[in-house]
Formats: sequence, structure tokens, C-alpha cells
Amino acid sequence: MNPGKFAVAGATGRLGRHVMDVLAEGGHHAVPMSRATGVDIITGEGLAEALTGVDVIIDAASWHASDQEAATEFFRTATRNLHEAGLRAGASRIVAVSIIGADKATAGFIAAQQVHEEAHRAGPLPARILRAAQFHEFVGQLLDWQQGEVARIPALPTQLVACRTVAETLVDLATDLDSPAQPDPGTPIPEIAGPRRETLAEAAALLGARRGIEVVEVDGSGIPDAETAAAGGFLPGPHARLAGPTFREWLDTQP
Repeated sequence: MNPGKFAVAGATGRLGRHVMDVLAEGGHHAVPMSRATGVDIITGEGLAEALTGVDVIIDAASWHASDQEAATEFFRTATRNLHEAGLRAGASRIVAVSIIGADKATAGFIAAQQVHEEAHRAGPLPARILRAAQFHEFVGQLLDWQQGEVARIPALPTQLVACRTVAETLVDLATDLDSPAQPDPGTPIPEIAGPRRETLAEAAALLGARRGIEVVEVDGSGIPDAETAAAGGFLPGPHARLAGPTFREWLDTQP
């Protein structure tokens, strides 16, 4: 049996818009929640109205920058508001996305995901968490941040995944009412990653060739948790689902 009505936090964002597409294609009733639709999950504006009659909340909202303190405060506040408003609305569960390796991070945006996960587990609604690898779109961000004809990109291992693939997996979790609403503490957190292991520099070189940008490999010095990343700390575990296009396959579909 599938739940009847969803609400998607961050519905107009990079991941959220794919979640909305997957839900629509599955014939589900989905309510988009973002500032663009009049719902602010930080101030709470429009939240109660958006959650009226909702069975399951999908939390695809994210912070727009890498600053750990700001991201932590965003996730703490947004998660609390979603749980409290969802409980009042009678929602049955919430499904949220995090990042593979969040439990190993010590600094930066990925470390903020620890608070995000903990807030969901501590909230009044039963919560399911999905950890995802870095999105394919992250490679373009790395090039954009450098703003030049030469980009120095760390040769750190990754297993990039398509946003669409993550959205499909989130929706699978949200619609699977046969699974426990709150997994046992010993159950591994589900993970989703792409099918190919490569380095960020290798992926960036493919995109850089399209943009006329020379990509130079560097060792990652100065990047938060670079040693952990180099040792494979942000790669998917043996229980992870591997799916979707490789970065090269995805890039070939982009305009």
C-alpha cells in the first residue's frame, strides 16, 4: 500500500525538483514546499497549511553554502520545524537525504549532516535516512568556484551519482510501508551511489574539456577531511545500492 499524499521540502531545489517529477510520474499527490511556493521551513510560514492531510514528508532541503556553522543551524531548525508541524498535521513518517560518510566528517558541510541526521532520529516522527554520494552537478560547482581558465581539483576518490537516481531511491523509501518506519539501531543506513568509482579531478577534466577549462590534479590539501576522503571514507559501503548513469553518461545528456 502506498501513502496517499506527500510533501517535499526543498521541492524547487536541485534534488527536490527530481523528487517532484518521480512522484508525479508515479501518480502520487505531492505538495511542493519551498520559499518559491510560499512555504518557509525555517520561519514556519505556510508550513502548517502545506502539510494538511500529508501522509509522508520527504526532506530534500539543503543549505546553499559550505560553511559548517550556518549549515548546521539550517538543518537543526528546518528538521525541528518539519517534525513538529508534521506531527500536528498527522503525518506518519519523514524521509530525509544525507551524505555518504557524514558520520566520519569532522568539518565543513558534510559534518553538518551529522546534526541533520541526529535531529531526524530524535524527532517525534519516525524517520528514514538515505545517504547519497556527491551529485554529478557538484563537479560543475567545483569548476564554478575557481572562476578561471585553469581549475585545481583534488584527485580524491568518489562515486558520483545522478540527482534523478537519488530522487528515485528517496521515493522508494517513502512509499515502502512494508519496511519499519523507524529502523532498528543496528540496521545500516541505506546508501545510494553511482556505478563507477573515479576521482573528482577525472570527472572535472571531462566537464572542463567541454568548457575550455584546464583541470590540474592536486592532492586535496586544505580541504576538510581530505585524508579521510583519500582513504575512501566517503565512498559507498558494501550494502550500498549502485545505480544510474556514470558521470560521463550523464554529461552526454546535458545541453
